[in-house]
Amino acid sequence: MVNVGDCVAVFHSIHRVMKAEKILKEAGLDVLLIPVPRELSAECGMAIRFPRSLLSTVVETLAPRRLEIVDLWLKAADGYSSMAVE
Repeated sequence: MVNVGDCVAVFHSIHRVMKAEKILKEAGLDVLLIPVPRELSAECGMAIRFPRSLLSTVVETLAPRRLEIVDLWLKAADGYSSMAVE
């Protein structure tokens, strides 16, 4: 479900992640609502997956709506690494 080079963005609540998905899809961005990968959290939560190339656009699109990404992860061949939100 998450490919090498994809980002996984986690938000404060399911409400915020669903709102972010709607806004990003309306902007025509290639995003997908996914369960938070088990490697990142044992909790049942949702996240947004998108290509790393869209990171700046995702952040810029969500900023005016005050939808902050809480945790941002990059998928590598050997797992996930934490990223700073630009």
